[in-house]
Amino acid sequence: MSGASGQYAAVDENLTGFENLFMVGMLYHLGRRRAAQRARELIELFDLVDAQNRPVKGFSGGMRRRIDLAGALVINPPVLFLDEPTTGLDPRSRLALWDVIETLVAGGTTVLLTTQYLEEADRLADSISIIDNGRVIA
Repeated sequence: MSGASGQYAAVDENLTGFENLFMVGMLYHLGRRRAAQRARELIELFDLVDAQNRPVKGFSGGMRRRIDLAGALVINPPVLFLDEPTTGLDPRSRLALWDVIETLVAGGTTVLLTTQYLEEADRLADSISIIDNGRVIA
């Protein structure tokens, strides 16, 4: 099974941050206890503890992005697809996400990501491809 996070946050704005992650866990058949535990772990990892019980519609853009990224990690996927994962994040959150990605890779997760930031690609990638109009050019 793989995880994926698109360029735009795919969350239910009427649910809280915790409820969004719990729902993803339940959809993956983790069971109530494990889904709640995993939601709490990810809320802490993505520094959303203070906002976990607020509806997502009141989150900033960066907070929505972080809860969406957390949703992609609910199942600890062996392969993770990230489409411009740091879009909309402030510099501190961006660096924190880089740390999370590096930890995932060190733990054996394969991460495929798209980015427009060369420093991001340089820091996170083992190999880089440049694509123009659907063709690999470098």
